[in-house]
Amino acid sequence: MALIEVKNLVKTYIEGDTETRVLKGMSFKVEKGEFVAIMGPSGSGKSTLLHMLGLLDEPTSGEYLFAGENATGFSEVELSKLRNKRIGFIFQSFNLLPKTTVLENVKLPLLYSHVPKEEWDKKALAAIELVGLSHRTDYESSELSGGEKQRVAIARALVNEPEIIFADEPTGNLDSKSGKVIMDFILKLNKEKGHTILLITHETTTAENAERIIRIRDGEIESDEKVLKRRSVSDEYIK
Repeated sequence: MALIEVKNLVKTYIEGDTETRVLKGMSFKVEKGEFVAIMGPSGSGKSTLLHMLGLLDEPTSGEYLFAGENATGFSEVELSKLRNKRIGFIFQSFNLLPKTTVLENVKLPLLYSHVPKEEWDKKALAAIELVGLSHRTDYESSELSGGEKQRVAIARALVNEPEIIFADEPTGNLDSKSGKVIMDFILKLNKEKGHTILLITHETTTAENAERIIRIRDGEIESDEKVLKRRSVSDEYIK
C-alpha cells in the first residue's frame, strides 16, 4: 500500500466570475521510504500540490489517500492530529519563532501532541543532536545563521517522528555551501533513517538528491522518472 496516492486531483480557485484551475487532474503514488522530488517552474502548481498533500488545503475534486485512508473524509480535528503526528514540514522561510530558543522552537509541535510534558525536553534534545546543533540549544533563532535555522526547522519537523517529511524549497534562502549541508541532512534522513521525503524544488541539482523526479507544468504532470545517478551523502559535514 502506497503512503500517498492521488487520483485525478484537481484544484480550482474561484474569484468573482473567474475560475483558475491550478491542478488539472494529477495522479501518482509515493511509496513508504521513497524520496520523491517535484519540480516545476513558478506557477506550475508545486506549492498548491504541497498544500494538498500536506493536508493544509482540500482539493476541488479527485481523491487523496494517505496510508490507504481517504483524506477528504477526515474532520478538521483528525486532519490536525494527522499533520502533527505523521507529517513533518520544512519550509524555505524556516518559520521559526523569533526571540525564542532553539529548544523552544523544536518543542513547539509537542505542545499539540499526546507526548507527556515531562518527555518534551528529551525528545527535542534528541532531534537537535541529530542535526548537530546541541551547542546551540539555548541560542535564540535570531542568533543563528541561515543554515543553522534550517537545521532547527529539520529538528522541529522530526520531533514527533513523522512518517513523511515535506520539504518546500528547503535550500531556497541559503548559499550553496549551506544548501549542500541541508540536502545532506535530508538525504541522510531518507537513506539511513528511512523517512519518506517529498521535496518541492525548481533546481535540478537539488532534485537529483531524490530517487525519482516528478516534473509538472501548468498543473499537469509532464514526466515521472527515476534518477539514474543519485548523489551520495557527503562525509564532509554529516557525522
